[in-house]
Amino acid sequence: MEKFGVKRVPVMRGRELVGIVSRANLLHALASLSVATPSPKTDEAIREAVLAELDRQSWAPRHMIDVVVRNGVVELWGAVIDSEQRKAARVVAETVPGVKAVKSHIVWVEPISGMAFSDPEEDEAPIAPAMPPAPPIRAAVG
Repeated sequence: MEKFGVKRVPVMRGRELVGIVSRANLLHALASLSVATPSPKTDEAIREAVLAELDRQSWAPRHMIDVVVRNGVVELWGAVIDSEQRKAARVVAETVPGVKAVKSHIVWVEPISGMAFSDPEEDEAPIAPAMPPAPPIRAAVG
């Protein structure tokens, strides 16, 4: 329709005109279709899916990355010798159905110096206090 500049198409039943469909009608119908992808419901199922996806990747040092899942939040732990592997592992985890968020605790170990560097994206995250502040103490009067 777009290629030939057609804006509306007649809808026929046999030789009888029963309606007209516009490009907007077709786009609206396509947009309303939802493709349901099965998502793992349990944390264990999400963990297994992330590990399976990492196993499928030729670049992934699977033996050096561990996955912990709590309430749909994936935490990646371990070490890699290429900083791009850390970013790629995060992307792999984010694409697994059912994952709500990904936190990377993977350190990059620079092979020549042996220095370890934490994930800069994780460093930017605000750190919540371990305990709420204590309420003020009021002296009793009397």
